[in-house]
Amino acid sequence: MTRFIFSFFGGIFSVLTLGLMMIALTIGAVFWMYGQDLPSHESLAQYTPPTISRIYSQQGRVIDEFAQERRLFTPADQIPDLVKQAFISAEDKNFYTHQGYDPRGIAAAAIDAVKSRGRDVRGASTITQQVMKNFLLSGDRRAERKIKEIILASRVEGALSKDKILELYLNEIFLGQNSYGVTAAAQTYFNKSLSELAPNEAAFLASMPKAPSDFHPVRNKDRLLSRRNYVLREMMENGYIDEPTYETEVATPLLSVQNGDYEPYQDSLPPRDYFTDEIRRQLTSDFGEGEFFSGGLSVRATLDPEMQVEAAESLRIALEQYDRGLGRWHGTGKTLPEDSLGSEEAWRAALAGTSVARDIDLESQWLPAVVLEVGDQAMRLGIEGVATDDPRGNSVPRNDIAWMRGSFRDNFERGDVVHVRAMIEDGDGSFIRWTLRQVPKVQGAFMAMDVNTGRVIAMQGGFSYQDSVFNRATQAQRQPGSSFKPFVYASALDSGFAPSTIIIDAPIEIDTPQGVWRPKNSSNTYYGPTPLRTGIEQSRNLMTIRLAQEIGMDTVARYAEKFGVYDQMGRVLANALGADETTLYKMISAYAMFANGGERVEPTLVDRVQDRYGRTIYNHESAKGNERVCEDCADPNLPPGRGPTIRNNRERIMDGVTAYQLTSMMQGVVQRGTASGVVNLPVPTAGKTGTTNDAKDVWFIGFTSNVVAGCYIGYDTPRPLGRGAYGASMCGPVFQRFMTQAVKKYGGGPFKVPEACEFIKIDRFTGARLGDAASGPNVVAECFRRGEEPIFGIQLDGGWAMTGNFDVIQPDGSTRARQVTTSTGKKAVVGPKASFGTLSSGGLY
Repeated sequence: MTRFIFSFFGGIFSVLTLGLMMIALTIGAVFWMYGQDLPSHESLAQYTPPTISRIYSQQGRVIDEFAQERRLFTPADQIPDLVKQAFISAEDKNFYTHQGYDPRGIAAAAIDAVKSRGRDVRGASTITQQVMKNFLLSGDRRAERKIKEIILASRVEGALSKDKILELYLNEIFLGQNSYGVTAAAQTYFNKSLSELAPNEAAFLASMPKAPSDFHPVRNKDRLLSRRNYVLREMMENGYIDEPTYETEVATPLLSVQNGDYEPYQDSLPPRDYFTDEIRRQLTSDFGEGEFFSGGLSVRATLDPEMQVEAAESLRIALEQYDRGLGRWHGTGKTLPEDSLGSEEAWRAALAGTSVARDIDLESQWLPAVVLEVGDQAMRLGIEGVATDDPRGNSVPRNDIAWMRGSFRDNFERGDVVHVRAMIEDGDGSFIRWTLRQVPKVQGAFMAMDVNTGRVIAMQGGFSYQDSVFNRATQAQRQPGSSFKPFVYASALDSGFAPSTIIIDAPIEIDTPQGVWRPKNSSNTYYGPTPLRTGIEQSRNLMTIRLAQEIGMDTVARYAEKFGVYDQMGRVLANALGADETTLYKMISAYAMFANGGERVEPTLVDRVQDRYGRTIYNHESAKGNERVCEDCADPNLPPGRGPTIRNNRERIMDGVTAYQLTSMMQGVVQRGTASGVVNLPVPTAGKTGTTNDAKDVWFIGFTSNVVAGCYIGYDTPRPLGRGAYGASMCGPVFQRFMTQAVKKYGGGPFKVPEACEFIKIDRFTGARLGDAASGPNVVAECFRRGEEPIFGIQLDGGWAMTGNFDVIQPDGSTRARQVTTSTGKKAVVGPKASFGTLSSGGLY
């Protein structure tokens, strides 16, 4: 009997042993089979999660952010223990003790699944397993994935520290509201940094991984509150907070940005504008879209925020003045449906969802509004952000639309979406009335840049970025018109011509495949033999064409290409008058080289780019074309009071004398030429106006000794701007307004005179050489290259003969003789007429 009992139990033991061995072998085989060809966990040690790229102003303030996933990477040692403890309590209380997976948790989840017959399938994943799922595996719930997860988790526990695993988890996890990682989520929900979080807020964040879409802080507030309190209780039971703290935190109401309890972080950022969007465009081209949107780049922009505001306002004033002068209302083109106008709640929701510009601040902020009632003498509005019982009211009076054609009923209908702003007193800022505004159809661009470094300090690519993201400063191809003429004159000066060289200003006819071309001066008058200086000051088209023909369009085109105005310029004479197309960005850059004495300078919107680890991967100072070397910055023996020596290695693309001659001639444009009476700064200023055929584009570009700025105005689909539209009248005031403030901030001084300059006094109307003591309104001291004897008396006609006699231009436009003071102190008469072949036209000394 005893033997039988032992034999029976021995058999059972053998069966159990063999069964367990078979189970163990089966499990081992399964794990061995699924352990083959798994992703390498070693890559996690070098993993860098996608992170927000940020753009900073010169003052170090964040002005824009770009990301596909909103994530701010934070190393483990910078994540507060409180945050770590909240997530461990919510997701994996045995995190610091298990080896990557939790057998008890797996068993409990399996039992619950069996009891519920598969209806309650809860996760039993540890934080390590979740890292494996997020980084290396798919998110399905198949047993196969769970086995792989456990295998990888056990492997990674031997390769990485617990803190590294937790770092990966807390920076990768999705926490709702397009926020990835705890740092971004703290900013999104509370507008706080991690170190500022209270225990209830840390528990709030730790509640989200379970089901981010089901725990919205407004729509699912009660459910999220219950989950938050559960996490707080777990934190207390795990010894991370004491009971009094628990009681206090549980009693704290659920607060969030989404519920209106905190200001959104985005409100602290300025609206996205043309400047930062152009940085995005350029850096995605340089570094790739993936790196820019997920590389965590830190970009230091060249932007001066104060001057950017001035640039936007200066351009907007000009565009709005022109638009209102037309007297036509076109509005936003948006209308709310009638069924959304029945209640205040309905129209406010519909208006908030309407895409119209909300980034316009001109005199005061422009607000979207909806027309609720149209009357004869007033129009009632619903204004975004303004209560219906606001003491300022919500209507626009009839006299506000005196500038436009027609009445309220002619131009508006109920439901129309419009813009309004508060009209206020200039003196005390008191409210006058609401006034209707509209985004102009006419557009334009403005840009300002440091002439020595190429740093762009302001760029406005249109009236409103939110209305149109198309950047007209860098993307719009426009005809520069007469603003191109300085490049024709520069190529002539570098070819041996002088500011006093005489060019014939007279009618010409040119045979082209399209027929006979008869170019004209803007004034439709002709001035006969005239010096180069007067030709550029008065923007004479015929002189420019004859000059271009004289030196050759190949020379002109090569010069324009060398300056970067065009990649490849057409070799036709019309292009000497700016008929080819380029961008404002290129024109500003080229003018900077006139201002800095003829050295190449590459424009930049970025001073420096650093990667997520703080390593500099781009520096404008060392970029090709802008190289500047500090020769003794590291010298500890540098004498007190003496600054370091900065040497630049920039290419010289224009003779310094030529640059100064051209600058001096363009000073004449401002002092007495086409820009006189419009541009008047307290420092020396040079520039050039530009107006294309039929005034489809108008330009002005000018510069001081350190800042170059300019604008163009025109319709996106070019069409005439109308009579009275000129570069001086429309763009000149934009330049004047901006540069008045720029000079206050950046100063300015005399343009640097090259050592090779030798000054000779010239009559600027005849080109005649005068004595050193000569004086008078027509006398100008011209720079000539030292050692080169200037030649006077030669007239150039470009190969087109001149017939008839033409009056020599006088200071007042008349043909009277002029009196000048000679070197002997005596008075002499010059003029009054000059004709082809006479000595007085060129002047012999």
